[in-house]
Amino acid sequence: MSSGTGKKILVVDDEADILELLRYNLKKEGYLVKTASNGLEAVNIARTFVPDLVLLDIMMPQQDGVETCRQLRSIPDLESAFIVFLTARSEEYSEVAAFDIGADDYITKPIKPRALLSRIGAMFRRGEVKSKENQTISIGPLVIDKTSYTISYDEKKITLPKKEFELLYFLAQNPNKVFNRDDLLQNIWGSDVYVLARTVDVHIRKVREKIGDGFIRTVKGVGYKFEID
Repeated sequence: MSSGTGKKILVVDDEADILELLRYNLKKEGYLVKTASNGLEAVNIARTFVPDLVLLDIMMPQQDGVETCRQLRSIPDLESAFIVFLTARSEEYSEVAAFDIGADDYITKPIKPRALLSRIGAMFRRGEVKSKENQTISIGPLVIDKTSYTISYDEKKITLPKKEFELLYFLAQNPNKVFNRDDLLQNIWGSDVYVLARTVDVHIRKVREKIGDGFIRTVKGVGYKFEID
């Protein structure tokens, strides 16, 4: 049985030859594949196709990949979908912007099909392991629900982008334990994804803006911990 059986992937790129290359290789692995040539088309397709993973270029006509990622993350059915940027843009600011908006991985072209398929397979395997974990964490007025990727505080619902949610969820699963940035990068983004260390700081700051400073504590010179009495 092919490793990708049953998983749906949306490929978004304005270059027809890249779309065909990716479609061929993904279908060969057993994935169900749809393609789009620009961001607007991708969002429309995603609403009905509901992909498990999106491969997304940055530089596209009509709507760039960063804005497309933001819109995809706002669709409730796609809150747990993987979004992988596959782009010729190698600048640091483009990578930071991609992860800040909710990307799971950032891969620079030229495309290496076998390596890409390996990373996609690893991503799905990590997702399956996480899906078997305890799904709800309740700490005082804070409830973190992995089944719906939502949190509530004092019974008020708060929506976090995927990586912010996973960061909070991971820390809350390990209360009073200090993690440095490398620990968090390894556990949230994975060892096969290169992410800048300051991306962790940005995500922590954004989580605090939404739930307050009372839960995640900075341990100076070490890292972060979810603190409970």
